Amino acid sequence: MSQAEIDFITQFRTIPTTCISDALDGLTNLTSSIKPLNENDQVVGPARTVQVATGDNLAVLKAMYEASPGDVIVIDAKGDCTRAIAGDFVLGMAKTLGIAGFVVDGAIRDIRASKGLNFPIFCRGTTIAASQKTGIGNINVPISCGGVPIRPGDLIVGDADGVTVIPKGQEENVLQKAKKKQADDGARERAISDNVMAIRAYLEKMIHPS
Repeated sequence: MSQAEIDFITQFRTIPTTCISDALDGLTNLTSSIKPLNENDQVVGPARTVQVATGDNLAVLKAMYEASPGDVIVIDAKGDCTRAIAGDFVLGMAKTLGIAGFVVDGAIRDIRASKGLNFPIFCRGTTIAASQKTGIGNINVPISCGGVPIRPGDLIVGDADGVTVIPKGQEENVLQKAKKKQADDGARERAISDNVMAIRAYLEKMIHPS
């Protein structure tokens, strides 16, 4: 990972996904069905993409084997939640390898143990059933995850509000817009917080713009 990528990751960790989403006009937000397993989970890192057949996860293991520390494993599992793409054993290995987190358009299992790993996991659902390992799938290819096109190296950012994607090459532009949004939101809150008159003036402005 280059120093520039590390710097972007460090800075995006301090910005809520809501501000990043606004900077991208909401066009690259994964479906709201993909949620963090733990509410406090946060992930930022380049996408290591995986495309699997329904109910098969061998490609996930291949992606883990090839991943660099700090990569986010992003899995297009077609939204299927009948078989788990990973459980605590696979997720624990990923953590040990230095992988930054998992984003799964599908299901995981071993929920209590997985929550206890202190490893960022974002998924569509959970299930009891395991996947097969026939090997059908691809890694490091363009995918669709949560309704959003994702290419290898796109920057993935996830927190309690969900997951959004910053297309590779747009990091600096999005960062500046997101920082401004974050600053503007903070200034607005400070200006009207606990001030009834200021709140009413703000509402009046929104309802009846001049």
